[in-house]
Amino acid sequence: MSSPVPQPRLRVPRIAQDAVDRARLTVVPRTRSRAPRVPFVTLVTVVLVGGIVGLLLFNTSLQQASFAAASLEQQADALAAREQTLRMELDELRNPQRVASEAQEMGMVIPTAPVFLHLGDGEVSGVRAPATPADALRLQPKAPVLPAVLAPPATVVEVPAAPEPAAPSGRDRVRRGDRANSARR
Repeated sequence: MSSPVPQPRLRVPRIAQDAVDRARLTVVPRTRSRAPRVPFVTLVTVVLVGGIVGLLLFNTSLQQASFAAASLEQQADALAAREQTLRMELDELRNPQRVASEAQEMGMVIPTAPVFLHLGDGEVSGVRAPATPADALRLQPKAPVLPAVLAPPATVVEVPAAPEPAAPSGRDRVRRGDRANSARR
């Protein structure tokens, strides 16, 4: 009879031999795995150039915005000054004293006794009387008279005209020319 036990013994040495064969260390030549440098250098260069160009464009846009803001601020200041000037002119035109003076220059007269009209019933209270230029109120005070010390008469000084020099005669011209020619020689 044959027994199955001897077979595993035969198999064990063969499996062990395969394991030993696989377990033996051998020197393998070292392979250097180098990444190619050209693509990496190109990538770094492109990133740096792109960053510099981006910074320049960003700086330029900031400068343009700064100039635009300064221009708008100047324009706003000019408009604010113009508005202030117009408000001052409007206040001057609305001045009641000026309006009354111009009305008086046009011949209008301030009535001495006012008359009131009641809108509810249309009744007039007060005495209606026409106003005349004689009844006009003085809006502007009379100009003060200055003392003679503050308003002296004008002093007029006449300056005599300077005599004109006489024109040189023909002889003087020739003599001057001779002197100039002799000095050149």
